[in-house]
Amino acid sequence: MNAARSRTRLAVVGSVAAGSVLLLSGTAFAHVTVQPEGAAAKGGYAVVDFKVPNERDNAKTVKVEVNFPADHPLASVMPQPVPGWNVEVTKSKLDKPLTVHGKQINEAVTKVTWSGGTIEAGQFQKFPLSIGSLPSDTDQLVFKALQTYDNNEVVRWIQEAQKGQPEPANPAPTLKLTAAAAGGDDDDAAPAANASATGKKTEAASSSDTDTTARVLGVVGIVVGIAGVAFGVFAGRRRSA
Repeated sequence: MNAARSRTRLAVVGSVAAGSVLLLSGTAFAHVTVQPEGAAAKGGYAVVDFKVPNERDNAKTVKVEVNFPADHPLASVMPQPVPGWNVEVTKSKLDKPLTVHGKQINEAVTKVTWSGGTIEAGQFQKFPLSIGSLPSDTDQLVFKALQTYDNNEVVRWIQEAQKGQPEPANPAPTLKLTAAAAGGDDDDAAPAANASATGKKTEAASSSDTDTTARVLGVVGIVVGIAGVAFGVFAGRRRSA
């Protein structure tokens, strides 16, 4: 009896714990976040995705605004088209010009706005951007975002997380930067790396195809050999008969 009660209690505790984990993961998923496609190295360029989930059951997301950090301006921001959405890139003059690849830049992107589309309840949408060159004097970039619903509600994802403090209710999307890649911020570095990776994949695929062909031929040879032996035994028996 006691053993049965213990098992029941353990089952209840396990269910509560599992439910808590799912609840917490669902809450974390509901935040607007930014993640790089690959690495976001200091001094280089990166493609990042702003992931926007719809938190409301009775409203659709119809507009997303992402504000760029003024303390670390980015000279190059190029959006990837998102079907059904219009995109507007807003630029402003800089108080202090930037020098990028020997050229002086007097303005930078301060905001990117997507509108015209919808994110339904229980769904999310990714908004990709190519950005650079990334700063070398910080470990992260904080983007403050506004999410607008079709009932005119605006959720402001603008709270910056503080070290050692609990995560705020509406955290701002934060991009973590990695150490600078060897060779600096050469624009040709990424294509060269991609070409190298493609070459390795092609070589590996070719090697795999060769191994597969050899194995198939080996199996066919074994089958033919077995058939030959069987035929010989059968023929011998007929002669004996």
